[in-house]
Amino acid sequence: MKTRTLKLSLLGTLLAFALPAQALDLNIGYQKSALNLVSLKAQGTLEKQLKPLGVDVKWFEFQAGPPLLEAMNAGSVSIGMTGDSPPVFAQAAGADIVYIGQEPAKPDSSAILVPANSAIKSLADLKGKRIAFTKGSSAHYLTVAALQKAKLAYTDITPVYLSPSEARAAFERGSVDAWTIWDPYYAAAQKAGGIRVLSTGKGLTGNNTFYLAQRAFAKANPKVIDVVFKALSANDEWLKSDVKKVAATLSGYTGLEAETYEAMLSRNPSYSVSYLQPGVDAQQQKVADAFYSLGLIPKAIKVKDAFWKP
Repeated sequence: MKTRTLKLSLLGTLLAFALPAQALDLNIGYQKSALNLVSLKAQGTLEKQLKPLGVDVKWFEFQAGPPLLEAMNAGSVSIGMTGDSPPVFAQAAGADIVYIGQEPAKPDSSAILVPANSAIKSLADLKGKRIAFTKGSSAHYLTVAALQKAKLAYTDITPVYLSPSEARAAFERGSVDAWTIWDPYYAAAQKAGGIRVLSTGKGLTGNNTFYLAQRAFAKANPKVIDVVFKALSANDEWLKSDVKKVAATLSGYTGLEAETYEAMLSRNPSYSVSYLQPGVDAQQQKVADAFYSLGLIPKAIKVKDAFWKP
């Protein structure tokens, strides 16, 4: 009996070494605004670098940050990139998601747009107007910050919560008076013409970009995250090498016009990725406090509770 048990034990050990380790699924959520992720996807860079680690990379595109983080909270997305507001709404709703990294601030990459012939000439003129933006997005906070600067209450406007594509359609048919939006939708609208920039985010918001992950995924896979971040930072050197050439290449990958990418790249000098930097928690707390004071999130939150350290 002891001999048989020993044989079975040895057989089990041999089978354990013979069977390949189970592959890890890295499900990446991205938006069209994520130039760095978009170009890595097109080049297959992460697939090549993570294959030796037994990581299977899959990509999922979203129009905006809120649905991306909903998918992350549901377990369908491992890591992803959004603007400043989506993680605030997610944390307030109880999602177990953590901030893992960031890109440099991009205040010029978002704007409040009005028709070229609009009578709206200043932020104060937004009083009583219908403004389209995606609820819980960075455009939402830009709108809030703009109203604060103009000494207007949130109730002084009529927010029209729409996805970027829906908002553009409403804006073009005149159903709304203004549209708050980010790149590449902002750049595409500029190219199409017939619009005027009432204000960019400059002086209103840092418009920080964050990389986020499921808390359990981040805790279990710091090495994978490090590989992703190093690949993104290395790719940033290519992104800022030759704007026209890079824009043409990205256009070939995605179908968006090269001029749209040129505009994006010209107003954003860097898409490099780092772990969370000192002081960014205070900036993000300001966003959270603004939404809570307006009753737009159900409870006060401490954003640093969702900051992950590798």
